[in-house]
Amino acid sequence: MPGNNALNVNNDAVNNAHAGIKITTHGSDWYWAVTAIMMVSTIVFAGMAYTKPRQHRIFHYITAAITMVASIAYFSMASGLGWTGIAVEFQRSDPKVFGLYREIFYVRYIDWVITTPLLLMDLLLTAGLPWPTIMYTILIDEIMIVTGLAGALVRTSYKWGYFAFGCMALAFIVYVLVWEARLHANAMGRDIGRTFLICGSWTALLWCLYPIAWGVSEGGNVIAPDSEAVFYGVLDVMAKPVFGALLIWGHRNIDPAALGLHIHDYDEKDAQFNGKHGAGSVNTNGGVVNETTATPATQTV
Repeated sequence: MPGNNALNVNNDAVNNAHAGIKITTHGSDWYWAVTAIMMVSTIVFAGMAYTKPRQHRIFHYITAAITMVASIAYFSMASGLGWTGIAVEFQRSDPKVFGLYREIFYVRYIDWVITTPLLLMDLLLTAGLPWPTIMYTILIDEIMIVTGLAGALVRTSYKWGYFAFGCMALAFIVYVLVWEARLHANAMGRDIGRTFLICGSWTALLWCLYPIAWGVSEGGNVIAPDSEAVFYGVLDVMAKPVFGALLIWGHRNIDPAALGLHIHDYDEKDAQFNGKHGAGSVNTNGGVVNETTATPATQTV
């Protein structure tokens, strides 16, 4: 039975440059395993969405999108694709990290620049935060990811400047999760507060470990790419599929309307525009009048 041949098909050369510090078949096998976890999670989360009314599926869709994007990124890394060789700042004597160029998976950052805003959407919508706060926090998150990528692609000590910017952005995000959003969620109700406390604390803790992983891999060239794969892979599995399971379980008894998410199905909109909800009559000015409001009637030309 043939084994994992991905690294032979897609070799260690990019633009005629070779990376001596790269994953082995063991690292590729691990990436394939994480790919499978992400794909199965996507199917489960998307499937669970269809057990709910369409108005209640928003968190299922967001969470399934997170693992779907991650599965593509991990497929790329398992295949030995989506990387470039960058000269290391610190040359080590350890055979596992000995060499001049290290394999840097930029596809990992493409994953994060899409999935971490979605993760924050899951959390901050759960907390019922106002949209300006949500959008600003997502902007800071994008800064965190982009500076991480920029630092990973720099060979000199200036990479640690980008690392510092990224850590400052992370500090702000953690503050929002553990303080501002938590207080808001608690004020929204017991179930909402409990769900956010579990998922928000889980995310804040895990995200604080990512700078450590970056520092010993792309940053400091301390651990081998196979060990980097395990470090990031475990974090991603805990931060995405496990997080998603906790979040969706917590939302089982939470109506999105209680969070300010008033989502209407297509038949509800038709009924609303056609004046089918509640007692109403059409006045001479072309409006639908009921006991509380007057809404314009749809006109057909």
